[in-house]
Amino acid sequence: MFFRKYIKYSFIKRLFELIFSVTLIFATIPLTVFISLLIKLNSRGPIFYRQKRIGKNLKLFNCYKFRTMNLEADDMLNNLLSNSEEIRLEFEKTQKIKNDPRITKVGKFLRKTSLDELPQFINIIRNEMSLIGPRPIVEEEKKRYGKALKEVFSIRPGITGLWQVSGRNKLSYKRRILLDLIYVRNKNFSMDFNILIRTIGVILFPFDSGGY
Repeated sequence: MFFRKYIKYSFIKRLFELIFSVTLIFATIPLTVFISLLIKLNSRGPIFYRQKRIGKNLKLFNCYKFRTMNLEADDMLNNLLSNSEEIRLEFEKTQKIKNDPRITKVGKFLRKTSLDELPQFINIIRNEMSLIGPRPIVEEEKKRYGKALKEVFSIRPGITGLWQVSGRNKLSYKRRILLDLIYVRNKNFSMDFNILIRTIGVILFPFDSGGY
């Protein structure tokens, strides 16, 4: 009974995600063109950025985003971590840096509004990501999950999720993992709908959402 219910949930969710993603990609073509122009005018480098992330069953995939950082971001990060103990500790704790100098002016806006994640709908169409799911993490973050790793990534990571609508980068890393576990263990249509509505609220009123 549970298996049949899960299959039904997974099928309907996947069908909705495909229809929603294809529709959104076509509907946002003018916005995508505008963002692309802003990125090119603001800094040199490619419009899109791809990074290896952990997917379902721990398989790696290329996660797509609009580029929000300078081309010299890696060198800048090494210098920041080498020259500032405070920044190094912050990065080790959260994998983020508040007021990150690597991020471009356009990139700050894109991150604050979550528009940098718009290309991830391509990942949904490719069946690499879900609309709602756990955080898509990089290889270096796997060790933080401990025994929870396989359970969290027994499903596809999401563009949004319980972690995103609960404070994003304001949360401790342990809290993010706990929220991912809560979602994986309790996912259902009602929870997905609630997260989707709250995500729309975060996008429309982003300035205290914890995104940076």
